[in-house]
Amino acid sequence: MNQFNPSAVKPNVSMADVEKLDVRVGTILAIDDVPKSGKLLKLLVNFGDHRRTILAGMKTERVDPQEIQGRQALFVVNLEPKRMAGEVSEGMVFDIGFADGITPVLAVPERAVPDGARAG
Repeated sequence: MNQFNPSAVKPNVSMADVEKLDVRVGTILAIDDVPKSGKLLKLLVNFGDHRRTILAGMKTERVDPQEIQGRQALFVVNLEPKRMAGEVSEGMVFDIGFADGITPVLAVPERAVPDGARAG
């Protein structure tokens, strides 16, 4: 493995700021292409009491994006909906590595938990 140098820690935030984020576990039910984008995939995610469409820029990050279908991961569910490439994203998937220029991996629970369970 190549030498990795972590970036500097971001400035401190208050616990109240952290508590504003609604991070939940969801199961990725389906993965579809976003034809108008070279990087976006459309994930259909089950959060227990509802399903959402989450757009993720992972089209070129995986040889087979379908490998994450059926996997649980962490998602931010209280972001304002955002239109991208003609589609609307209703949240954000947490992945690890993209910001550091390494091949991203999903942030996942260590064992199965109910969809919709909150992180924090």
